[in-house]
Amino acid sequence: MGIEAALGVWNVKPQGDLAYRGDPVSLEDDLKLGYDVRIFGRVKVDMPLMIPNIYFMFSRVKNDGDGSSTGDFVFGDILFSNASPLSSSLEMDEYDLALYYGIPFIKTATLGKLNIDAGLNIKLVDLDVTVSQSGVSESKQYTVPLPMLYLGGQLQIIKSLSLEAEARIISLGSADYFYDLLGRVKYNLIGPAFIAAGYRYEDAQLDRRGLRIISWTGGPFLEIGLFF
Repeated sequence: MGIEAALGVWNVKPQGDLAYRGDPVSLEDDLKLGYDVRIFGRVKVDMPLMIPNIYFMFSRVKNDGDGSSTGDFVFGDILFSNASPLSSSLEMDEYDLALYYGIPFIKTATLGKLNIDAGLNIKLVDLDVTVSQSGVSESKQYTVPLPMLYLGGQLQIIKSLSLEAEARIISLGSADYFYDLLGRVKYNLIGPAFIAAGYRYEDAQLDRRGLRIISWTGGPFLEIGLFF
């Protein structure tokens, strides 16, 4: 049994469109959402025998924007005008829980250099959007669970250096999809400590309770952690 835990920061800027009972509005041009440093953490537990391994990860983001939109738009029951400034806020928390197995014989055949994991992942997305202008405000929130395919891989370059990749994927035709992809370079420090750097990319389309979001975001991340 082994445990790996890490805490990191991810520099991201959401891009795409958002609609709530109206025409789509741009996250960048209309809601003026900019860069944010997202905090994330993860814990992996390698289980013995035939028990599936466990991988938990969370990330939290809060983007705020201020300015004037490129044009008038409807969000919920309110018409927002580009004649006066508006304020917007987008909060999205993600919680991932994966149960997975290592694909048999790959690690043995490569003398411990390469390992491939496959399993199922549940992603819980908690989304909250608020738009305010001239004393009026409209907000919408929902929480949705998404069953996903989980794939992971680790390549040991040397004893202290490895490359890792992870993918969490779901596609339900043209209605909903969510792709969460990342790659990292991990360097083992003294004892159980390690540092890692990489790039994470998300591409999503979700339509729930009248709130439709199409967004993509990506950026570099850094993390520190321990393994036992």
